[in-house]
Amino acid sequence: MKKIHQIVSIGAQWPTLDPFLFTAHHKEVYPKGNEDMSISVSLEGRNVGSDFSSKDGWSMYHGRKIPGFPYHPHRGFETITVVEEGFADHSDSLGAYGRFGNGDVQWMTAGKGVQHSEMFPLLATDKENPLELFQIWLNLPAKSKMVAPDYKMLWSEDIPIVKENDDKVSVKVIAGKYKETNPLGTTNDSWASVKENNVAVWKIHLAPHTTYQLPSTVEGTNRTLYFYRGEEVQIEDQLITKNSCIHVNENEVITISTNQSEAYILVLQGKPINEPVAQHGPFVMNTKEELQDAFNDYQRTEFGGWPWEEKEKVHDKSKGRFAVYPDGKLEEKSK
Repeated sequence: MKKIHQIVSIGAQWPTLDPFLFTAHHKEVYPKGNEDMSISVSLEGRNVGSDFSSKDGWSMYHGRKIPGFPYHPHRGFETITVVEEGFADHSDSLGAYGRFGNGDVQWMTAGKGVQHSEMFPLLATDKENPLELFQIWLNLPAKSKMVAPDYKMLWSEDIPIVKENDDKVSVKVIAGKYKETNPLGTTNDSWASVKENNVAVWKIHLAPHTTYQLPSTVEGTNRTLYFYRGEEVQIEDQLITKNSCIHVNENEVITISTNQSEAYILVLQGKPINEPVAQHGPFVMNTKEELQDAFNDYQRTEFGGWPWEEKEKVHDKSKGRFAVYPDGKLEEKSK
């Protein structure tokens, strides 16, 4: 039985398989920040407002003073935002807001529509501000595309990490049961909330000179491995260089080995939704007519409007990691 279906090279934006729509990997080394958490160096030569240049090792994206993504709408899918290093400031049209990072994950089901911003505050004024962030777009089935928007924080200290092979292998279990380890759980209407959909998001780290076996899973699951950091890795009989996407056979145990360098791999898997996808920018529906309805609804309601004064909304510099939910519930974590 063929264990590897396909291997393709990847850049900052990664191809995905149903039920996933898109994955972006942002790896930045931002310079020192100002007291207002804005960029401290000249932006001359950048397309400010739409800077994806990676000039000098970082991009402003749609930010003008602070890097990130000022308020924008979503409908019909979910975003899973994994901030491994650095911080993201979240604000949305439901009145929710927070700061998360250093391993935290935000799971947001956009459903019938929400506006939110994701800004990257440059908290350090005396040193560089590195950032590593993954944003994963997970589709919703037609029956769930118009559910009420919702989000949930998965805080880093609560996310299970499984150690194996004398601690040479670690598996961060963001979603989906891994062997006997259960994840924290997702929003109620997520495609991942149904066990039978077999959705998993795992981050695997292998130390040098280590062999690891990824267990097989349920037939009919789309499973993709993203080797994004390290020099090379052996997957079955293939020697694979970094920045590679590997679509593997879900029915087979997959053997992964490292040589002199460590390896970081993101695993995305899930049962496909198997429905038509009509997408335009931040709206993902099933038909062109539904897309037009989404545009019309947004023009009419702005999905609740924008309750904040700033488009590039960041929170008080002194704040640590926290989340305020639409009902006013507050969660606070140590910095």
